[in-house]
Amino acid sequence: MPGSRDGHWTAGAACGSGSMSPDALFVEGSAQREARAVCQTCPVRLECLADALDNRMDFGVWGGMTERERRGLLRRRPEVRSWWSELVPVEELVGS
Repeated sequence: MPGSRDGHWTAGAACGSGSMSPDALFVEGSAQREARAVCQTCPVRLECLADALDNRMDFGVWGGMTERERRGLLRRRPEVRSWWSELVPVEELVGS
């Protein structure tokens, strides 16, 4: 269920729909633009990004951000302890 804290948000991910290989999210250079484009309409983009930031995912495109963008965000906001709390709307946690 999207929005749940137990990791099942992945079931609603656009990249998991079977239309693309998971490897397509772990690319470099200009290919990252294509990977990021998939994220723009994904219904669980913020959950994905929050999970990647909270778990310090080092590689790949997660929630529409590259590893470089995520590292920059983590450097700019070192005080954030839970990106899930920062990014995922409360109503999604309660019962969507």
